Amino acid sequence: MDCSHRRRSSSAGTVVDNNRMVLEAKSISYGTLDDIAQNPPPPTHSAFLHVTQLISQAADTSLNLRRTPSSEMTQDLYQRQPLLSSSKGEGWDDCSSSEPSTFYDSKGSSNGSRSSGSVVINGLNKSITSNGSCSSNSNGTNPENGIIRIDVPAPHRDEPKFPREYFKTLIAFLFCLFNWFLTTISLALVHERVPDRTHYGPLPDVFLDNVPAADWALDVSEILIIISTTSCMILLFFHKYRSIVMRRVFFLLGVLYMMRAFTMYATVMPVASRTYYCSPKSNHTGIAVITLRAIRILVGMGLSINGQHVYCGDYIYSGHTVILTVSSLLIQEYTPRKWRPLHWLSWLVTCLGVVFVMVAHGHYTVDVLIAYYVTTRVFWMYHTMASNTILKQNGPANYLSRLWWYRIFTYFERNVGGVVPRRYEWPLPWPRHFLSKYPDRDC
Repeated sequence: MDCSHRRRSSSAGTVVDNNRMVLEAKSISYGTLDDIAQNPPPPTHSAFLHVTQLISQAADTSLNLRRTPSSEMTQDLYQRQPLLSSSKGEGWDDCSSSEPSTFYDSKGSSNGSRSSGSVVINGLNKSITSNGSCSSNSNGTNPENGIIRIDVPAPHRDEPKFPREYFKTLIAFLFCLFNWFLTTISLALVHERVPDRTHYGPLPDVFLDNVPAADWALDVSEILIIISTTSCMILLFFHKYRSIVMRRVFFLLGVLYMMRAFTMYATVMPVASRTYYCSPKSNHTGIAVITLRAIRILVGMGLSINGQHVYCGDYIYSGHTVILTVSSLLIQEYTPRKWRPLHWLSWLVTCLGVVFVMVAHGHYTVDVLIAYYVTTRVFWMYHTMASNTILKQNGPANYLSRLWWYRIFTYFERNVGGVVPRRYEWPLPWPRHFLSKYPDRDC
């Protein structure tokens, strides 16, 4: 093509050659469809005028089809506000601010037409009309162009809840007290059925047959039990959600003592020790005799160190092992994980207490093994279900719902929203300086 026949349009960057139009590529901004439709370039040829009219019609049709409140707000944000900060007179000349705290609000009408929005800049309420003009309620203040920030509300988060529910804790305490009394009744009845040690010796046991009996070891074991239970009481005293933890402890002890009452009465084993003192049997087992025995055991807290536990036959399974194991599990579960020395110390105390019970020939080896197995499984099953919401729902795939105490569990844990945090606080209203000096801590 001969360059002499070309005619150049300087305003639009086009070259017209014998009724043909060729667009030259230039590094300029052509704006948006609105700019082309509202401010078309000056026509230099009939063909270029025809193309401009087509673009204007296409822009009007596109805007009419896609004018929705959400799209108009997005279009305003991207068309009216430049990507980078510009000098005064560019972008939103009247409706911008140099401060970053700028808010834009747009409300669309129901029929899809363009509606006006509002921008709050440094406390000044300014509105933007549909044609892009700006009106302000201030006294002629004209801030410089700034950054627009859209205020997006924070997402709603369902924080886990841990209601105290003291009434449920009271029910759990009564449940534990009832089953503890049931265990003492079972022991009072079993005492009359224990085989006479003059005719029946201890059963063969791999540990008892090789370790001589030491009566003092039983006292040491019960001293360790007192230390473990005291530590748990201190933990419960300072724990922020002590009502939930106490409810769980009472319920677990109630379940374990109920099962122990039945297993102890179902199979009566000979006395494991040849030196342990057993109270003489009564010729009859009336209600009064059984009640007095049960009260005596309750007053002595089930311990032999105070001289109140003088009845024999409570073997399957070991109550000493149950208390020691529950104490260690509580300390491990509800104290900070970084307190590993305390966790190891609690398990050491538990192991020593169990060993001293067996050294004193207070229980058979099978009693200790069954007690440990049952206690840990019940404790871990309960806390697994309590920490997972889906396991609190009865369904064909939830086989844990077939436990006999599952309905009681769901009643106690229905409103607990997951794993109980390891938080501590000063529980009393006095002295006041503890509340400000030592606030509750999340460990």
